[in-house]
Amino acid sequence: QVQLVESGGGLVQPGGTLRLSCAASGSIFSINVMGWYRRAPGKERELVADITSVGVTNYADSVKGRFTISRDNAKNTGYLQMNSLKPEDTAVYYCNAVVKSGPLYTARYWGQGTQVTVSS
Repeated sequence: QVQLVESGGGLVQPGGTLRLSCAASGSIFSINVMGWYRRAPGKERELVADITSVGVTNYADSVKGRFTISRDNAKNTGYLQMNSLKPEDTAVYYCNAVVKSGPLYTARYWGQGTQVTVSS
């Protein structure tokens, strides 16, 4: 079993910054893709950004140029640096990881979510 624990959410004013972290633990042989999703009130969950094990990144158009995803493979931890935050970034942010736990077992896991609120 694998656990993902997010941290770093909170309340910030428009234009502010936050850094989310996602620490993976448990039966981990390797982590393929790590990603961040978010669900705003009344909206469906959407991909914010993801990153492969070799550092190839992908961003939603709405966050390009403002958010940066990164990871530390040695620590099994992913990060989402969020700059120039806007009220429309308000959502619950979820960490997601595709984890290989053995030669024949790969599964997708989700964190519990962390609230990000952008408001003056």
